[in-house]
Amino acid sequence: MLLAIRRTDSTFEDIPIIDFADASSSDPVRRMMLAEKIRDACINVTNHGVPEDIITDAVEAGKKFFAQPISSKMDLDIHKAKNFKGYTALLGENTDPTGRGDLHEGFDIGWEEPSRSISKDMTSCDDSVMSGTNVWPGLPGFKEPVLSYYHSIVQLGLRLFPLFALALDLPENFFEDKTTKPAAIMRLLHYPPQSPSAPDNDSVIGIGAHTDYECFTILWQDTISALQVQNAQGKWIDAVPIPGTFVLNIGDQLARWTNDVFKSTIHRAINLSGQERYSIPLFFGVDYDVLLQPIGSCISPEMPAKYEVISAGDYVQSRLEETYAHSSSAQK
Repeated sequence: MLLAIRRTDSTFEDIPIIDFADASSSDPVRRMMLAEKIRDACINVTNHGVPEDIITDAVEAGKKFFAQPISSKMDLDIHKAKNFKGYTALLGENTDPTGRGDLHEGFDIGWEEPSRSISKDMTSCDDSVMSGTNVWPGLPGFKEPVLSYYHSIVQLGLRLFPLFALALDLPENFFEDKTTKPAAIMRLLHYPPQSPSAPDNDSVIGIGAHTDYECFTILWQDTISALQVQNAQGKWIDAVPIPGTFVLNIGDQLARWTNDVFKSTIHRAINLSGQERYSIPLFFGVDYDVLLQPIGSCISPEMPAKYEVISAGDYVQSRLEETYAHSSSAQK
């Protein structure tokens, strides 16, 4: 499932656009109508409430970071951190086992206390392997705008969980006690131009076909079209950038929890533009100690449970270990 969040309902190709303004409505009927749209679609989201200057500042900070010499970036190599935080070099990941590596570089952070208070008390990380401190470059003007963007998107993500609960005929607060700790990973990503032969004659593309690991991903992308989503017929659909929107796609945690009532979005990125491309995904999951066991309303004799029960943290850790396995071996 794919959604896009913008600041007017319409559709683009097979990817609908949903106005997110009613997420904060005091009218439960309006919130339920929005939840039903999310259940039936999954979207580009408008009226998301994140100020444009916060987005711009974070993007510019990312560009400055990636413009540094490789030696400076490798000081923060993600393989040095047990909790998968820091810098990933070109081809450092391999999301699709049939590929030879992903042609992007990234910088990953997780929860870190903001300089100002936020509306929900999410002040402590859990003690799982996925938690722990971030690593930061000694780059002036980098940390502050990146963290400001991170916390703005976390707040947007917290507004989504009640809508998913309503869409599943659950109480709006169903996810509240499962999202008390900030199990959200954010990535700054840079995609250099890709060979025009990709993907037909090359096993290296921007990022290979995959699903994300958490409940959902909130993605900002620049004006360069590279993201593709696989629809129900197995066809690749271009998720063309739409100004003022975030793309929202469903991840594995929610798929496992709902027994595929909400299905993970298979997607990839191929930058054939001849230009540099930048994006910022935030992967929002539940607390790492939460067990991903199917919701009762999502299983039946006709639709038995499909997935083994596993904790959210163990699942994310196992997927990340697979993704970095080939470059981890090269480091030894």
